[in-house]
Amino acid sequence: MNIQNIEQYGVAREPFYRVTAGEDVLYEAAYARRMPVMLKGPTGCGKSRFVEYMAWKLRRPLITVACNEDMTASDLVGRFLLDKNGTVWQDGPLTTAARIGAICYLDEIVEARQDTTVVIHPLTDHRRQLPLDKKGELISAHPNFQLVISYNPGYQSLMKDLKQSTKQRFAALDFDYPAADLEAEIVAREAGVDASTADKLVQIAHRTRNLKGHGLDEGISTRLLVYAGQMIAEGVDADAACQMTLVTPLTDDPDMRQTLQAAVETFFV
Repeated sequence: MNIQNIEQYGVAREPFYRVTAGEDVLYEAAYARRMPVMLKGPTGCGKSRFVEYMAWKLRRPLITVACNEDMTASDLVGRFLLDKNGTVWQDGPLTTAARIGAICYLDEIVEARQDTTVVIHPLTDHRRQLPLDKKGELISAHPNFQLVISYNPGYQSLMKDLKQSTKQRFAALDFDYPAADLEAEIVAREAGVDASTADKLVQIAHRTRNLKGHGLDEGISTRLLVYAGQMIAEGVDADAACQMTLVTPLTDDPDMRQTLQAAVETFFV
């Protein structure tokens, strides 16, 4: 793997991320020992942005994989392909990261099949190895390689959760939505709206988060607040912007939509 290929995975610009509880210091200590790290928290609270920020801060390449239920072990480690010259091996993202010393971020790891997640186990203990059974190769991870996974505990069930044999291979950081004043600062900065508008959006979000488990699986995320702010910054009426970004995405239930719309109208009508 040449330098050019390594550089293509670099984070070019500093991502905007506000540290809330010293999580950057904890992560740096874990990375110093190349410790596998698990990020736990609700949808859209900043887990992925945090990984990007830390990769930028540590000047390490970052390879991100959005996990899904159709993802196979071959999607992670690689497979043989046919081209005009015959059969060639193509590394998967996990293998590439292990070879070049990147941070490999498996986003929403629990969405992947359990027989797929097992392939990460040899990389998360003292061995730091990745067997490529189909190729007959055993890769020793680059000294700079680190594995990071994330998932949302609020969405998990007995049928869809990480095994203890996987969980106990990772150190873990808890993430949640920021405190109201900090979240308003983030929304104002990311969306380009004034402080008053950002504060109103955050207050709407806090009302919906109290409905979690009472009609909503999850409250409005910081990500959706930024979307709403961006629509407002583009000149869209606040009520219409909130309907599009904060109400319609969350639920199809008419009564719950009416409840969410009432929360919006409390602040913007």
